[in-house]
Amino acid sequence: MIQGTGSDVGKSMIVAGLARAFTRRGLNVRPFKPQNMSNNAAVTADGGEIGRAQALQARAAKVPLSVHMNPVLLKPQSETGSQIIVQGKVVGTAKAREYQAMKPKLLGAVIESFGKLAAEADLVLVEGAGSASEVNLRAADIANMGFARAANVPVVLLGDIDRGGVIASLVGTKTVIDPADAAMIAGFIVNRFRGDPSLFADGMRMIADRTGWRSLGLVPYFADAYKLPPEDALGLPTIEGRSKGVKIAVLAYPRIANFDDFDPLKLEPGVDLLFVRHGEAIPGDCALVILPGSKATIADLASLRDAGWDIDLQAHVRRGGHVLGICGGYQMLGRKVADFDGIEGPPSSVEGLGLLEIETALEGDKVLVETAGETVDGKVPFKGYEIHIGRTTGATRPLLRLGTGKPDGMVSESGRIAGCYIHGLLTDDRQRRHWLDKIGAPTSTLSYDAEVEATLDLLADHLEKHIDCDALLALAREPVLTTPG
Repeated sequence: MIQGTGSDVGKSMIVAGLARAFTRRGLNVRPFKPQNMSNNAAVTADGGEIGRAQALQARAAKVPLSVHMNPVLLKPQSETGSQIIVQGKVVGTAKAREYQAMKPKLLGAVIESFGKLAAEADLVLVEGAGSASEVNLRAADIANMGFARAANVPVVLLGDIDRGGVIASLVGTKTVIDPADAAMIAGFIVNRFRGDPSLFADGMRMIADRTGWRSLGLVPYFADAYKLPPEDALGLPTIEGRSKGVKIAVLAYPRIANFDDFDPLKLEPGVDLLFVRHGEAIPGDCALVILPGSKATIADLASLRDAGWDIDLQAHVRRGGHVLGICGGYQMLGRKVADFDGIEGPPSSVEGLGLLEIETALEGDKVLVETAGETVDGKVPFKGYEIHIGRTTGATRPLLRLGTGKPDGMVSESGRIAGCYIHGLLTDDRQRRHWLDKIGAPTSTLSYDAEVEATLDLLADHLEKHIDCDALLALAREPVLTTPG
């Protein structure tokens, strides 16, 4: 199990790289994260959802996605509350304090899912969540030491030297956690080192001496990390673009979801991709503004207006700019969004941006399905997935036609404003080139899937060189699974 001294220290990427490295050695590998908090989700073949970090790790291990790879997924809807998904299915919502009381009951599902993966694999690589030293949450923990102790899984602690204070964070973790928890930690890794590694040799020895843990590697900064999807909004780039190419702006509202939809645009040489945050104006020279998915459409629509982006969008449209809404962003483009049942927040009905002649009611079961089809105009094919709640009506000019024959989305009469429910649209090379051509951006021969595969191989090479992978394998042992309670 790879636990971290904090959030965003590189746990997800380290697990992905190790998954590819050990898979190339001929092992049957499975990724596992007991509890994840992310609004970036992937759809499994059996109609469930898991964190996209585990989807990338499964890809690295060259195995199909399973709901058991991430049995508990929390999707934040507000500052204090989240939707709770267990083994791929929504079971309700809870505020943070309420969820703390629920966690012991969820440990059974976590252990069950882990057992299923362990039974079919040679090696399970487990990713912790947040910080291993959050001792105030330890009593009901199912994400870090609570799981490690329950499943008898050895732990390697990961620290990030790039953010500073790595010696204190690793040694401090040993100091504050329970001795029985500390005994689960067999070694440590320091991630994202820059410069001459010999200059930190004393630091590695100091950590080992003060913790009693074995040093398993000093991992230099992996320069191609940006080519892989970030797990959460901490990984979003700033508004500072490359100042070259055609500008595409993505509105980064507070509950932005599945923003990895736009990762391929980062790699397009003729595109300057910007994520615009609250307090920043939409640049006036953008060719395309994208309204991404949202976990709380009405709340994010209010935030959009509070930021003044509705006014910026109107100006953008008057200048002849293009607008694309995906999922929640598509819903915002319409005339009205209603949530009478309080699915995503307090029951309400609000006016949309009025850029498309549609209305949306947030109701019905969540749609979780992989899909394919083509554009109605031009018949450009695509593959993607749907993950949403809501029924949208009034679309007189559909944007897409699904393989089932069902229409999806809408495009304005001018052809410059469009929206749909399909995630992954721009991940498909054919669709991405279609949209880049539409806004006058130079297209390239980029194959996004091939780029991700090549980057995973490079990451595996990188970790094999700088982590004692043989020692990691030697630490692995058969889990001892018991029924909680």
